[in-house]
Amino acid sequence: MKTILIDTNALMALVAFKIDIFSALERDCDFPFRVAVLQGTLDELEKIQNEQRGKYARAAKLAFEIAKAKKIPIIKSSGDVDDLLVEYSKKEYLVLTQDVELKKRLQKPYLTIRQKRMIVIVN
Repeated sequence: MKTILIDTNALMALVAFKIDIFSALERDCDFPFRVAVLQGTLDELEKIQNEQRGKYARAAKLAFEIAKAKKIPIIKSSGDVDDLLVEYSKKEYLVLTQDVELKKRLQKPYLTIRQKRMIVIVN
């Protein structure tokens, strides 16, 4: 069973793209998986809520609340979230992200959102 780690901006895509990434994962991933987030990802969402204004703060707040409501398992972590995601990608974890710079650093395969509605594996 694969573990899919959801990055901060993928969680915020829930609001920006009005996509239910959990349903999209069920529909688009033809392998057994479980979803998790790093503690640093939740910390980033809280930081965005506190430091940003307008739609970014609202998106971060809603993404945080959805993550809590879905009871997504949290992997304890400390340090730079992107660096940790790169390390986890080397350990056979799949990372779901929209971050262009992070995608360049991740070990393939990883997951991304395409056409604001579907999740695809990038090999």
